[in-house]
Amino acid sequence: PFRDVYFTGMVRDEKGRKMSKSLGNSPDPLELIEKYGADGVRVGMMLCSPAGGDLLYNDSLPEQGQKFGNKIWNAFRLVTTWEISNEIEQPENAKTAIKWFDARLNQAIKEIDEQYDKYRLSSALMEVYKLFWDDFASWYLESVKPDYQKPIDKNTYEATIEFLEKLLKVLHPFIPFITEEIWHYLEERNDGDSLMIDPMPDMSDYNKDDIALFEQVKEVVSNIRTVRKDKNIAMKDQVELLVKTGDDPWPEKFESVIIKMANISTLNKINDKVDNAASFMVRTHELFVPVGDLIDKDEEIEKLQKELEYTQGFLKSVMKKLGNERFVNNAPAQVVEAENKKKTDAETKIAALKKQIENLK
Repeated sequence: PFRDVYFTGMVRDEKGRKMSKSLGNSPDPLELIEKYGADGVRVGMMLCSPAGGDLLYNDSLPEQGQKFGNKIWNAFRLVTTWEISNEIEQPENAKTAIKWFDARLNQAIKEIDEQYDKYRLSSALMEVYKLFWDDFASWYLESVKPDYQKPIDKNTYEATIEFLEKLLKVLHPFIPFITEEIWHYLEERNDGDSLMIDPMPDMSDYNKDDIALFEQVKEVVSNIRTVRKDKNIAMKDQVELLVKTGDDPWPEKFESVIIKMANISTLNKINDKVDNAASFMVRTHELFVPVGDLIDKDEEIEKLQKELEYTQGFLKSVMKKLGNERFVNNAPAQVVEAENKKKTDAETKIAALKKQIENLK
């Protein structure tokens, strides 16, 4: 009578014991719902339900689900508090962020559809979770949100609402109550309309290169924020960014996003070393943030030395793999090619790190 049958594993507690009344280790579902909400419990159970494995439950999982629901609600509240203006032009950082997130969303839809086809429900949830929490809430919204007490342009606002509606649809199977509520708030619906019967978004063609380049943007911004923290430079104070590009493609089209998210005054390309600057590597690119007298050469050398040792260890592991004839002869060509690329990148990074250390001595 069935084409497919889906079995779940045994529900166990955090010690790995089977949940049972005699052990008293089985929580009351209604009490959990009262504490964490039905959506929170639902997400929590899905997070601990890998296909083919037992369910290892503990109370931190529905708590994580509850926090995820709060994140969705807060993102909706943020977007709907923006003042919209028909007068201002769409800034470059918003244009490029929209292109990136559109590609990332379509990539995720493809991945989620594949996970559904394989009945890997917890994997589909994790893809949706990362897509919303990391990419949409942490990077996209931060990239496009207007300056304090300033309006947002109409085109960016409409694109953001369109993204949010698609996200609600892919989130709905896992967190149905909050998504249904927000969906009805986004615009006036007809009687009987529901996310439950609204079609899921289809995947469109997307630019894989934009997704890869934006990963570099994340690394650049994160490293600049680390420099600010280490040197006690407030986020409100602008800093300069100097870039010595390497062999990898540099995300030039996303520079406006870097400038906004890291509060950069100027971003310039250079060919020579920079004195009195905090430095870091992203792929094969060397980046410098001039910090004047705040630089501690000994501390900077120690940091670079640790990164050098890590990269040398990484290169050693890659060389070991490439030195294995069975791996080289039997692995797909693209896998071997990827390992060779890792080798080249690591060698380039090691040479650059050694030069940076030498320049500081």
